[in-house]
Amino acid sequence: MESLRHFCLWLNDTSPATALRESLWAFPVVETIHVLAITLLAGSIAILDLRLLGVLLRGTRVTVVARQVLPVVWTGFAILTASGLLLFAAEAAKSYTNPAFRLKLLLLVLAGLNPLVYYRTVYRRIDQWNACPKTPLAARIAGGASLTLWAAIIAAGRATAYFN
Repeated sequence: MESLRHFCLWLNDTSPATALRESLWAFPVVETIHVLAITLLAGSIAILDLRLLGVLLRGTRVTVVARQVLPVVWTGFAILTASGLLLFAAEAAKSYTNPAFRLKLLLLVLAGLNPLVYYRTVYRRIDQWNACPKTPLAARIAGGASLTLWAAIIAAGRATAYFN
């Protein structure tokens, strides 16, 4: 853990991180982009999750919904990752000790594992339930877990400002 702390201190003190952190406009612009990207990502994932839960688009095949929203999800993910790395670099020293930031990272790992488990399990039998308004329990659990995790990630991200 000591080497991770040293890395965060080094990253925090690099000239690009310092310039971003001390800029009157750059940091707020990157932060705004980050917030818009989480809206894009979480909003588009929510459409698929709500279909899995049988709340939205019940008459549309799950694969059709996924095909339509996944490009938006990946676009949001790319923008979110890039802006998040910039924000982390600018505040790496503070982020290292921030419990809300650590929770956010843990939740991000869980949110990444959720679709992996979904695609390796219940999705393998999608031909059997793709057009059904009510999806299998495992698909509904994956959708509910995803909604919960993304809401918690957003809350933890917001909470990072209060744990300095």
